[in-house]
Amino acid sequence: MQISDLPHPDPGVPDARSGPRFLLWLGRTQLGGQFKSLCWGLVHFSGIAGLPFTVGLGVEAVVDRDGTRLLLVGALLFLTGTAIAVGDTMLHRTAVTNWITAAARVQQLLARKTAELGAALTRRVAAGEVVAVSTGDVEKIGWFVEAVSRFLAAAFAVLAICVGLLLYAPALGVIVAIGVPVLALAVLPLLPPATKRADIQREKAGKATELASDTVAGLRVLRGIGGEELFLGRYREASQEVRRASVRSARMWALISAIQVLLPGILLITVVWYGATLVLDGRIAVGELVAVFSAVATMMYPLRHFEEIAMAYSFSRPSAKRAARVLSLARTETVPAGSAKSAGAAGAGGAGEPAVAPGAGAGGDLYDPETGLLAPAGLFTAVVCGDPDLAGRLAERLGGHPAEEAEDRPSVLLGGVALDELALDTARTLVLVQDKDPVLLSGTLRELLDVPASQGVEAGAALAAAQCADVLDALLQSAPDGVTDPMDARITERGRSLSGGQRQRLALARSLVTDPEVLVLDEPTSAVDSHTEARIAEGITALRAGRTTVVLASSPLLLDRADRVVLVHDGAVAAVGTHRELLGEDPRYRAVVTRETDEEQRLAQLEVELEEELEEIEESA
Repeated sequence: MQISDLPHPDPGVPDARSGPRFLLWLGRTQLGGQFKSLCWGLVHFSGIAGLPFTVGLGVEAVVDRDGTRLLLVGALLFLTGTAIAVGDTMLHRTAVTNWITAAARVQQLLARKTAELGAALTRRVAAGEVVAVSTGDVEKIGWFVEAVSRFLAAAFAVLAICVGLLLYAPALGVIVAIGVPVLALAVLPLLPPATKRADIQREKAGKATELASDTVAGLRVLRGIGGEELFLGRYREASQEVRRASVRSARMWALISAIQVLLPGILLITVVWYGATLVLDGRIAVGELVAVFSAVATMMYPLRHFEEIAMAYSFSRPSAKRAARVLSLARTETVPAGSAKSAGAAGAGGAGEPAVAPGAGAGGDLYDPETGLLAPAGLFTAVVCGDPDLAGRLAERLGGHPAEEAEDRPSVLLGGVALDELALDTARTLVLVQDKDPVLLSGTLRELLDVPASQGVEAGAALAAAQCADVLDALLQSAPDGVTDPMDARITERGRSLSGGQRQRLALARSLVTDPEVLVLDEPTSAVDSHTEARIAEGITALRAGRTTVVLASSPLLLDRADRVVLVHDGAVAAVGTHRELLGEDPRYRAVVTRETDEEQRLAQLEVELEEELEEIEESA
């Protein structure tokens, strides 16, 4: 595959059981590219292997004053030089192609997994680790894939030189044949500690990256509470730990490199000393000594690839392990139709079971058998939870994205069909969840709202419903000269140039444009003022008329607009009605919505009891 053919039409299904298995799978997917690289590597290193013998023949021709042989040697030098130059050029080209295509394959796999897991990814894997896998780890994995073919070609060259020396000059060839394996294996005992130190360094670097990303994401809050220096101190400490770990790792690799220089030097001195003795004794010719010396000196180049493959594997193995860990994550457990779990989910609701719509999840009521929550089709249902964390988990469940520890529980049903039974793209088309902290990607506003949608809602209508007029003005004011349409104004990374309320409203507009069958909003107006919140409630009600909308909130302005309000207490539905009904009848609901304290609730209850007693006294009188 050529670089121009990227991206891969299908990156494949990786073997993510372990890091080495993932590397093996990645190598198997690129056998064609590896074979090309190996062939060109053989051409290159064959020229290198033949060079010392050609030099030796040339020296002998000069000593013998044989002009014909010298011309032949010149022709051989030209051929070996051409093989070295052409082979090296094409080897570099094919090896880099293998590197880039392997890295692209891993990035496509990670992107596919990220899209599959959605917001659940960062709950299962630290954000810093995700960043490390998608950047530095991808390059290290590609490095190992690229180095394999060059190492195999170099090993062939070393073997060819050793065999050639045994045939050309047996007395010296034996020394070289014994010394080369020692050179190749001498650093093996040092690789485990070197790898361990490198792993520690990468782990600390990942933590520092995670700390830096978290600090940048919360910079506005930190400035508000004066916590910049505290977090700066923490990052300095983490950075120094990375530096110390890097120095310890570099010392070990420097020792390995020193051994790779020292031992070949000792071998070269031994060969020269012993070869000079043989020449003085007349047992070998000067040309043979020159050939052996050139062969040993030339062998230092292919032997470097032994060190490189060891380094590449030691660096790529933990990287592949992290990538395999991310790629092995599953969205949720698939529930086979008709299974006990599916049947239990369908029957868990008793009299509150949802109406079954025709078609496999194409419409109908949304029902959660775990909590008993029912959102009738086409209505605006508000859900009140006293625990914000419970509200977040409930929103994830309603969207078919349960937390990892909740994957063995019954699936949410849409129209009587478990969301887990539907294909992922189908489930996400039908049910869209906007969580508490939606992310705005950098780009123009037009690009932000260019999302898969039913085409039933125009961008202007969604922006108007989300009350984004002031946001459009702010984007236009910060846009470069010449930009007159706010849709062409750029949004910075994560919308950091906007306030929290402005980001929240743009995210709401994006969700409204999508116009899914079921829209689940978790605290969509928590960062806006009450006046804007009231208008947003009106806009959502009007724009989503006839569509199923579930809003998890405790704001009276939103709750009063809902067709149906459900109170979830201790993980189960505790009351159902309208906002005004529940406000007057249920003290638990009133406590959450009005923020009453326990003392205020007790006083209110006493006041009610006192009024009832007074009424009884008046009636008896």
